[in-house]
Amino acid sequence: MKALIETIVTSLVDYPEDISVTEREEETKIVYHLKVHEDDVGKVIGKNGRIAKAIRTVVYAAKTEENKRIYLDIM
Repeated sequence: MKALIETIVTSLVDYPEDISVTEREEETKIVYHLKVHEDDVGKVIGKNGRIAKAIRTVVYAAKTEENKRIYLDIM
């Protein structure tokens, strides 16, 4: 899942070397924290959050077979 997030975001940003995805697993959910360069935050979020919503939709659709909810936080 981390590779999927990195692949999607790499094509959107100007500083792909600053992309960092960390995973935190809990009992009922898996949370992915995406950090990008501060100049790229707007590109990842998009107007009115449209790009962020599209990224989340793809990540949620590709969820694992575990019965855990997946969350993506963009920082």
